Amino acid sequence: MIRKEEVFKIGQFAKPHGIKGEISLVTNCDLFDDVEDPCIICEMDGILVPFFIEEYRYKTDTVMLVKLENVDDEKAAREFTNREVFFLLEDADEEDLVGDMSWDSFIGYTVIDERHGELGKITDVDETTINVLLQIDHHGNELLLPAVEELITAADHENKTLRVSVPEGLLDL
Repeated sequence: MIRKEEVFKIGQFAKPHGIKGEISLVTNCDLFDDVEDPCIICEMDGILVPFFIEEYRYKTDTVMLVKLENVDDEKAAREFTNREVFFLLEDADEEDLVGDMSWDSFIGYTVIDERHGELGKITDVDETTINVLLQIDHHGNELLLPAVEELITAADHENKTLRVSVPEGLLDL
C-alpha cells in the first residue's frame, strides 16, 4: 500500500484528449524521461493507486498527453479529470526533487533556518498572491516565507525537513 509520505505531487489531470483514452496532464516536470517504466499515482476512493504509463508526449511546456494502461476510451479517461497526480519519491533523483515538486508537496515538512534554527512545520501554501508563500506554524503564530528555490539550501524528503537560508530581517516582518 502506498502512503502519502512516499509520493509527491507533480501536477493535475485536466480533461481527456481524443477518444482513445489519452488524458491531459498539467505539470512542469519531466521525470518520466528518467524512469524506465514510469507510473503515476492518483487518489481513488481515499487510496493511493498506481497507474502505469503506456505512452506520453508533450503537447506544450506545461501539458503532457498521457495514455495509461487499461484506460482505452474517453469514458475511462474522464474518471481522471481534475485528479491530482503524484510520483513515487523512490523513482526520482534526490537532486531533481525540489525543482519538480509542487510547493504544496512540502506541507508537513519542518523548516530549519541556518541562523535561527527550527522555524516550525509548513501548514499550508498561499497561492492567492503573485508570490507563493509557505505558511509555517511558528510556536502558534503564522509565519509566511516566500516559496522560492533560492532560499532552500537542502531538502530531506525522508525526514521531511526543508533547510533554508532566510535573508536578514525577513523573519522580523
